[in-house]
Amino acid sequence: MLRNISLRDFILVEQLDVDFRPGLTVLTGETGAGKSLLVDALALALGARGETGMIRQGAERAEISAEFDVSRLAECRAWLDEAGLAAEPGECLLRRVIDGGGRSRAFINGSAVTLTQLKQIGDLLVDIHGQHAYHALLRTDVQRNLLDSFGGAEGAVQQVAQAWQAWKTARSRLEEAHTLGRERAMEREALTAALADLLPARSDIEAWNSLQAEHSRLSHSTALMEGCAQTLAALDESDDPVLSRLAVLDHRMGELAGYDAALAPIGELLASGQAQLGEAVHELRRYADRLSVDPQRLADLDQRMGEVHRLSRKHRLPPEQLIELIRDMQSRLDALNEADNVEVLRRTEEAAAAKYRDLAGQLGRLRKQAGKDLARSVNSALSELALADGRFEVRLQPLDEPRASGLEEVGFFVSTHSGLPAGPLDKVASGGELSRISLAIQTAMSGQAGVPTLILDEVDVGIGGAVAETVGRRLAQLGKSKQVLVITHLPQVASWGDQHLQVSKTVVDNKLQSDIRPLDNRGRVEEIARMLGGQEITPTTRRHAQEMLELAVEK
Repeated sequence: MLRNISLRDFILVEQLDVDFRPGLTVLTGETGAGKSLLVDALALALGARGETGMIRQGAERAEISAEFDVSRLAECRAWLDEAGLAAEPGECLLRRVIDGGGRSRAFINGSAVTLTQLKQIGDLLVDIHGQHAYHALLRTDVQRNLLDSFGGAEGAVQQVAQAWQAWKTARSRLEEAHTLGRERAMEREALTAALADLLPARSDIEAWNSLQAEHSRLSHSTALMEGCAQTLAALDESDDPVLSRLAVLDHRMGELAGYDAALAPIGELLASGQAQLGEAVHELRRYADRLSVDPQRLADLDQRMGEVHRLSRKHRLPPEQLIELIRDMQSRLDALNEADNVEVLRRTEEAAAAKYRDLAGQLGRLRKQAGKDLARSVNSALSELALADGRFEVRLQPLDEPRASGLEEVGFFVSTHSGLPAGPLDKVASGGELSRISLAIQTAMSGQAGVPTLILDEVDVGIGGAVAETVGRRLAQLGKSKQVLVITHLPQVASWGDQHLQVSKTVVDNKLQSDIRPLDNRGRVEEIARMLGGQEITPTTRRHAQEMLELAVEK
């Protein structure tokens, strides 16, 4: 739920901090006082588009912060954890800054984020319904999503969408096999010829580095043998070999160390050098014994390496990259062979289609039952909202072509008078009726999982009297399962609030400023009396306001 919103230099606000409570919060004020200012600021904190006109005149930048309690929102906490943006347990702080140059910056729990991320987390926290949102209810996709949410069918919707995509892919591959068969045959023929040229040399390509090493050794075998012989002679096989001279020096140093112990470490180094030189002589003899001149083997290597060089020049690739070329060609050839197997593709397409239709059929049955339940709940609410003769229906119209959303289109139909046939919502409902129908739907869905905070603007358009009182009662009922913030101009609605905020305008230093302050019981009486009686507040209107507040508490 929304805990607090803080504004700095936003439109007509210099500095403002507002705390919120659970339940129903009503926001009232005189016409033009800026009641929608708070909603606009919150929308900005949730990722809405920002403009330089939102910066208070004379200020360098506007800043909005919104603090939320997410301790009971597992999905929101999981999102924050996955994005690496979690902070204090159960807390989420959104912040938006707009400067005079039009640059906008967004933050979640103090970390800079993109507007896309801000919108993603905002969709999990707040649902804002203004007049545009009521009109969004006229769209069939919005109606379908509402019904699926009411019926708990989101998982089934995702499965159907995935099955439709799999069917679409299988169908495309089958159609492609029919239409592109000739091009594929030509490509397959070219790949087969290329692989027939490459594959005989595959083992040599894979062993290219070892072939180069062996070829270098055989090519220089005479030089290697001569060098080894010369080195062995100098070390151990000449008239005065290095090893013998080193042994004499080691013995002499041992004698000298008997006169001065400081020479002992030097003697140890000479002894170590003698041992290592002896090991080198041993290893060099072993190496020399294995050396041989093999002209036949060298010719064989020349031929094999020459073939690899030919393929390298032909395909314009270094020898080391030819093996990757072979793998790519083989993979593409396998794909072409599979693609040209029309019978296999046909069976795959049929299986994908059957799976889609099975899942879509299950989704359709879920929607049918959810439509009945939603209509029953909405019709019960309409009778209390001055639409006693109204009738709400959910109709499922079969589609001519299957879609990712299923096999049927969802439509909300309504009749506002008895005896009249129900028609599409966008053709029948007026503005005032639409707001009441939307409220009835929101009330019906209040028990469903969803965002915890609901903001309603102009929900009471076109109503008054007893209907307005019923709307207030409905909103209070909705506030038991969600945090609800309502902007209203009706005292009958305002009297039902668990929290009452008043918006006012003042002139400070010849500048207009907006302010929002919470009202205590006395302040609520004055504000509701103003809403009842206008400019002049009489004792009678105050008594009436007090009575309205008391009745709302009792009910």
